[in-house]
Amino acid sequence: MVSQSLKSDQGELKPVEIRNIFGANLRQLSSAYPSIAGLCRELGINRTQYNRYLSGESFPRPDVLHRICQFFGTDARILLEPVDDIGTGSTDLLNHPVISEYLGKSATLVDEQMFPSGFYRFTRVSFIDTEKAVMGLVYISRADGLTFLRGFEAREAMRQQGLPDDPQTREFRGLMLAQEQGVAALVARRGSVTCSFNFLARVAAFDNNFWEGYTTRTIREAVSGPRAARVVYEHLGRNVKQVMACAREAGLIPEERIPPFHRRLLRIGESFR
Repeated sequence: MVSQSLKSDQGELKPVEIRNIFGANLRQLSSAYPSIAGLCRELGINRTQYNRYLSGESFPRPDVLHRICQFFGTDARILLEPVDDIGTGSTDLLNHPVISEYLGKSATLVDEQMFPSGFYRFTRVSFIDTEKAVMGLVYISRADGLTFLRGFEAREAMRQQGLPDDPQTREFRGLMLAQEQGVAALVARRGSVTCSFNFLARVAAFDNNFWEGYTTRTIREAVSGPRAARVVYEHLGRNVKQVMACAREAGLIPEERIPPFHRRLLRIGESFR
């Protein structure tokens, strides 16, 4: 039953009123996203059907409603109450009221066109051994309207630092953020024992699958070695052959083994500014 505060003078809300409330709420929630088409892809909902929700022509099945609520961090009350009265169900740091306008939904919206899901091959000069480069894989995935990064440090790099090289210690994860000219990633190892910040901008290339930028690490100035370096990301998608080939070659590599186009973008020998 609908609460007394939600009843009209004639009684409980009619279906058309529920559809209108839901449509208005969905339009407000969707307004933070630059592309309805991209949003529909993220949600896995047909765009024509989504437009019917927006216009108040229909409301979703329970399973689809659950998916929408999970994505926007709210609950099923969006069928009955203005979303501003509900707030979001999320209690995560990025949606804390103090910083939500700066690092909330608008910042964490990284759609597939901006930075596609799947595997990426990356290269950069090693922070530990500047005579070599690091080549590795990261995996980009999406859940609950957020875009995540996951990968593993090179075993040799961990050993050179006297650190364990087991998968749990080597693993790193991060959150992608939308930027005016590209995307950024805040990345950390388990327990946030080390962090890095990455910025990437798409490269105008034939396949449109390269991003270039830089990565910085959180160390004191007195520590030897660079604290920032150029980095290149190449989208492999889910091409199993390419992914497995990169996995076999991943680690610390000599400069001559850097893929040619990666080497060109890294501009090795040219000072980083």
